[in-house]
Amino acid sequence: PERAKTQILLTNCPFSVLTGRAYVRDKVCQEFKILGKEDFRTLNIIANSRKFSNATFEEINHLVHEIVSLAESCCAEGADPSCYDAGSSALSAKSCSVGSPFPAHPGTAGCCAHEGLERKLCLAALQHPPQELPRYLQPSNEELCEAFKKDPKDFADRFLHEYASSYSQAPLPVLLGSTRTFLSMVSTCCISAKPTACFLKEKLERKTLSLLTLMSNRVCSRFTVYGKDKVTVSYLTSLAQKMPSASFEDLFPLAEDAAEVFSQCCDSVAEDCMQKKLSEHTAKACSVLSAQDERIADCCKGKNLMQNYFCISALPPVPPPKLPEVQKPTNGQVCSEEGPRHAKR
Repeated sequence: PERAKTQILLTNCPFSVLTGRAYVRDKVCQEFKILGKEDFRTLNIIANSRKFSNATFEEINHLVHEIVSLAESCCAEGADPSCYDAGSSALSAKSCSVGSPFPAHPGTAGCCAHEGLERKLCLAALQHPPQELPRYLQPSNEELCEAFKKDPKDFADRFLHEYASSYSQAPLPVLLGSTRTFLSMVSTCCISAKPTACFLKEKLERKTLSLLTLMSNRVCSRFTVYGKDKVTVSYLTSLAQKMPSASFEDLFPLAEDAAEVFSQCCDSVAEDCMQKKLSEHTAKACSVLSAQDERIADCCKGKNLMQNYFCISALPPVPPPKLPEVQKPTNGQVCSEEGPRHAKR
């Protein structure tokens, strides 16, 4: 059941209109009924904290409260079919009111100049740009348990907001898995007879997921800002600095493959997309590069392909060996159909 719930990914917000009002109402109500009120609320905290990563907890809390109330009222048996559309219109009006309690966004005023459906669509498209660096700093075990025991629900809500807004570019399934295991760790270890040992064990078990959250947030932020071609060049540069003697023919396909993984998985709703595709990419990299470089070979010895990927990513550049003078492409090569490939070489 938990896996099935994770696979239901939220695209609903109070203003979202996809292919018609009834479709949106039916979609939201289906999610509300399958997930239940609390899981629906939790996913909305995460989804809206990602979308409005500069918003305060109070602003997100107001928004989520309104979304859940709207779903609870309009998805009840016998509710008027026009309930959801009327309620979402009221919420868009509230967003445009002076002193709105919802997340502030510089584009809100422009959206509020429109009316009706156009206003809703405009408001639905608003989101904050990626954070340059994650802001979340994990408190000590003692501080975590103190806050958890004081008010478990408030602790969970504030953690979900802060973590999701800090790692807003990590794929939603990765973020869901990371937050779920973290809250499970806290709730288990804070009532344990040996909390220190418990935290150590749990942190080791979720190490791969923690690193995946950090890494995927970073690469997906770059992908959002720079696009596929520049990410390919960046990855190629990184590999070339780690292995200066490796051939272009070996490295460039791996750079293209990595960029393709990010293009498929950064916005994917598939639960295991990033883990599965990056593991496949790592297997290719190990197959091609292990025989050429001892450091790569050492990284590829592990059975966990994701850990092997992190190991390769963390390798520092090496001093360049004595290589032949770089042959710059001719004008004819640069201007040909194969020009981009010659430039990358």
